[in-house]
Amino acid sequence: MRHARALLAATLACAASALPAAAQQRDDLRFCPNRPSLGSSGCTTLPGEVQVEASGIEWELDNNADERVDTIRYADVLARVGFGPKTEFQIDWSPQVSQRTRDKATGTISRVSGISDVMLAVRQNITHSDGHGLSTAVQPFVMLPTGRGEISDGTWSAGAVMPIVYELNDTWSVGFTGQAAAQADEDRHGRHFDASGIVEVGYTVSSDVTAFADFLLERDNDPAQHVTQAQLAGSLAWQPTKRTQFDVLAVAGLNHHTPDLRLALGGAFVF
Repeated sequence: MRHARALLAATLACAASALPAAAQQRDDLRFCPNRPSLGSSGCTTLPGEVQVEASGIEWELDNNADERVDTIRYADVLARVGFGPKTEFQIDWSPQVSQRTRDKATGTISRVSGISDVMLAVRQNITHSDGHGLSTAVQPFVMLPTGRGEISDGTWSAGAVMPIVYELNDTWSVGFTGQAAAQADEDRHGRHFDASGIVEVGYTVSSDVTAFADFLLERDNDPAQHVTQAQLAGSLAWQPTKRTQFDVLAVAGLNHHTPDLRLALGGAFVF
């Protein structure tokens, strides 16, 4: 755990030290959180700015015929650091994940807790880096197995995300986030192809409140079992200031291969 914390601190320190000094004094602002929707925004953080997105608490339920699994993440944090007009670096990590599994046949309960794996990514915007109009980007990423037990994938994964978001007008927006990855196998000894797509609709309720609806479809070709997952999500974001957001997310699984329910409460800010 100490090594993972050291990795996180060193990465953020290097990112901060690499920011142009002049850019750090800019008065303009670009605030475009990924959360609370399932998809990603297409814009990038301005050079010299750090945008932090965090779930204060996130609970997921996977209840099937054999077992019930409850997973809780505390303070899951995504830091987005702007390096150029259209480029940002990202690091995503949770300092505490708790998982409780109950075997329905025997009644046995097992628990595991610890830190999560670390995600490192670079987002390169292609069009409209401020998020207005048609905003597109490409985002390669790698997952590092810093967690332990069932919390961790046990080996590295890598892939790329491509968000496409279009603001139809001041009220409506639509988006699509595609992802393809070499995902870690369930037995932790290799990787397999995994692909997903997220369709999103955003609606501006008022000047500071926005609602989102998302549909996710994912194909996971793990050698142990090829499955298709489907999710439907609804979320609400409130921005009391130009630099602050609070949000809530609810996700429902639509088939038996998908976790049944996920709830998250958190927010975002930029400095």
